[in-house]
Amino acid sequence: MKFLIADDHAIVRKGLVDILREEFPASEVTEVASSSDAIQEAGRHAWDAILLDISMPGRNGIETLKQIRANGVNAPILMLSMHPEDQYAVRVLKAGASGFLNKESATDELLHAIHRVLSGKKYITPFVAEKLAEADGDKPAHELLSDREMQVLQLIASGKTVSEVATEISLSVNTISTYRARILDKLGLNNNAELTRYAIDNHLV
Repeated sequence: MKFLIADDHAIVRKGLVDILREEFPASEVTEVASSSDAIQEAGRHAWDAILLDISMPGRNGIETLKQIRANGVNAPILMLSMHPEDQYAVRVLKAGASGFLNKESATDELLHAIHRVLSGKKYITPFVAEKLAEADGDKPAHELLSDREMQVLQLIASGKTVSEVATEISLSVNTISTYRARILDKLGLNNNAELTRYAIDNHLV
């Protein structure tokens, strides 16, 4: 059994490694700490499963997931995040993930998710199943944002300036300013203060 863990926090990786090796004693576990390394390593071997953090330096997890799939990697990918599932689960499943799990989930739930994706099935909680089954009724305005726009929104709402956001995700200040303008337009907002309030009210930060 071969597992790839992609997470920029060493303590998280160690915890995942320990859990996997206890459940699968003969398994081989490889660790990487960045999106670029995850993309590169994912194509090097035939993995039984990949555990991918949604928030890493460089590309965000959804972009990393999409690139891994675009490179022809078909291994099950379980996305891990500190964010609640109502923010990202549907997005990552539509992008090609096999499941989504909050990092605060219990070990038993993590192992259940891993066994499920190893068997070729999707790991979907009842909440996410309900979200996927919902008719195209009224959606929150932020669901109309692209994955990158959502990332920029969350970074600005967390108090970062446009230049700080640009540095963090390796894009130009002009590009981030363009994203910010699109976000304000799509959400019907006027400034960063309103954007931050919207993000807080909708549990996006």
